[in-house]
Amino acid sequence: MTDNDTSTEDDFEDFDVGKEYPTLMMVARFASLIKSTNWFHHIGEALNAGTIKTARSYLDALGFPEGYPAEVPDWQDAISCLETNDWNSPSWEAEEQLAASLITDTLEFIEEDVLEVALTNITSQASDHITNAVEEASIRWGVDDEELLRAAIGQAVQTCYQAALVIASGEEDEHPFALKFKLYESGHWPLGIAGNTLNIF
Repeated sequence: MTDNDTSTEDDFEDFDVGKEYPTLMMVARFASLIKSTNWFHHIGEALNAGTIKTARSYLDALGFPEGYPAEVPDWQDAISCLETNDWNSPSWEAEEQLAASLITDTLEFIEEDVLEVALTNITSQASDHITNAVEEASIRWGVDDEELLRAAIGQAVQTCYQAALVIASGEEDEHPFALKFKLYESGHWPLGIAGNTLNIF
């Protein structure tokens, strides 16, 4: 952890979060959930009924009711899925619009600099923990593709940011970003939506 990270955490602790910003107190608690999540622990394994249900709920909430989850069995297929991801796809645009809407709503009752500190704190902690989890997974699988590992870390940290934003805004657990985080909680890696298919490793 860098000095800047420490400073950020100290600044966050200076706030009377529970009194002034009750949803940010829940964001702070969310850090514990990040640390207890078995990141990437079940990649390449069959999707159970609970994970499939969560995936379908995510697709429906995001605006893809005709979509369906698909199992990705190995790292090579995961690479292929990532290579064909279109970052200007309808699903990407939908998530960007959702994030912008959450930020707008949250800034109505939380000051911008306070929200930024809280979210930065979460992403910093998530980055440290998830990086370790990805390194462990790469050792188990014998994978040393640095670009692939960076993609795994980046997407997971981004999902933590999105989930924290849902909590800060006071949104419900059925928000698409909350459901996406649940997919990571299952130990899998949602690689992205291609067409109507949500590829899950």
